[in-house]
Amino acid sequence: MDASIRPKGILDFLSQQEIRQLSDPQNGGLNELFRRCALAVLNSDSHTDSGKEMFESFPDFNIKVVQQTRSIKLEIRNAPPKAFVDGKLIQGINEHLFSVLRDIVFVGTELSKKVGFDLKQSSSITDFVYHILRNTGLLRDLTDPNLVVCWGGHSIGEIEYQYTKKVGYQLGLREFNICTGCGAGAMKGPMKGATIAHAKQRYHNGRYIGITEPGIIASESPNPIVNTLVVMPDIEKRLEAFVRSGHGFIVFPGAVGTTEEILYLLGILMHPKNSDQPFPLVFTGPVESKDYFEQIDSFICSTLGEETRKYYEIIIDDPEKVAQRIQTGIKKVREYRRKLGDAFYYNWMLHIDHDFQRPFSPTHETMSALNLHYDQPNHELACNLRRMFSGIVSGNIKEEGVLSIEKNGPFQISGDPQLMAELDALLAKFCQDKRMKLSRDTEYKPCYQIVA
Repeated sequence: MDASIRPKGILDFLSQQEIRQLSDPQNGGLNELFRRCALAVLNSDSHTDSGKEMFESFPDFNIKVVQQTRSIKLEIRNAPPKAFVDGKLIQGINEHLFSVLRDIVFVGTELSKKVGFDLKQSSSITDFVYHILRNTGLLRDLTDPNLVVCWGGHSIGEIEYQYTKKVGYQLGLREFNICTGCGAGAMKGPMKGATIAHAKQRYHNGRYIGITEPGIIASESPNPIVNTLVVMPDIEKRLEAFVRSGHGFIVFPGAVGTTEEILYLLGILMHPKNSDQPFPLVFTGPVESKDYFEQIDSFICSTLGEETRKYYEIIIDDPEKVAQRIQTGIKKVREYRRKLGDAFYYNWMLHIDHDFQRPFSPTHETMSALNLHYDQPNHELACNLRRMFSGIVSGNIKEEGVLSIEKNGPFQISGDPQLMAELDALLAKFCQDKRMKLSRDTEYKPCYQIVA
């Protein structure tokens, strides 16, 4: 279907140079990036989690930025019909399109050219992330510490999905806002539960924040509840945006993407410079997910050490207790930041090593070269394990990763034999429980091979 749409308060004006970069495939590379992200937004609630499959399904889709006297408009051609009702684009999707445009323009044509940002320096990357979030207007909504980040899989089963809604409902009753990766499953459920609770509490400022990045948005299109969409430049800056803006963290069942998030956060919390940081972190699911969390807990302790357990609590089948633990933890966050004078809207004091911030490009060479051995500090091992899981995510769902696997075969992952055995057991459990799937109708074919 076709449409012409205009922004409503999100983005009103672009310069001629910005429009040329967005319109000309040969000028700046933003044209194709915006087209792909826009198609993902228009394909919301899709049943596929393969970016390659989505792009192949709509080869004639096009979107063009048109400058007008008083504003701009988007000309959309051959878009997915599901984005329309009675021939009109759904309003939430309309807003998401301009959010994508806003972030791509800001990073691609403004922020990246400003003097003073050296993305080889850790502090500069943190400033970079901050400026992107500030440009979205998100930070204005975080002056009170009440944002709960929820991580988990986009293809969880119905029982687990209903449980995420129950937890979201309990959070909403306590007037917490929700931030997720913006997709379906465990990213949608908490938002859906919170909307009902917010309505009951007459809480009219509910924020349902989705933070994504261009490589993953096609497989995890923004769900329709998201009312603040943020597109970060890469997965590392996306993860940093989560941990610096969130006040409490909940992990629901998932697969490799969720494990990547867990390892990223634990690796940061394990650094000695963060030893005093209050950071509420709860792993939770229904009773049917007990085996999943036992496997995750076993993997964490066998790779990073038993002492890692002090950074998280596992709560099974008790949504109210989860919300109460988060509420207690966020009170400590409030007291800590107030005492030290740190901002509520952005955790400046959290130390993040440059290795956790530096973008990792998963190729067959970089995946096989990862240091997956025990003879390194635990937070560095967590960093390398995080990269490994990020590579599997790429090979599963990101177009460039899928194409690389099709051309060169599975990634070769090697390391300490005991560590490889633990990793193999975890990934095998994910496959056995059908958490690693690209389609409900086909068997998962691993994009990796573990070599001890």
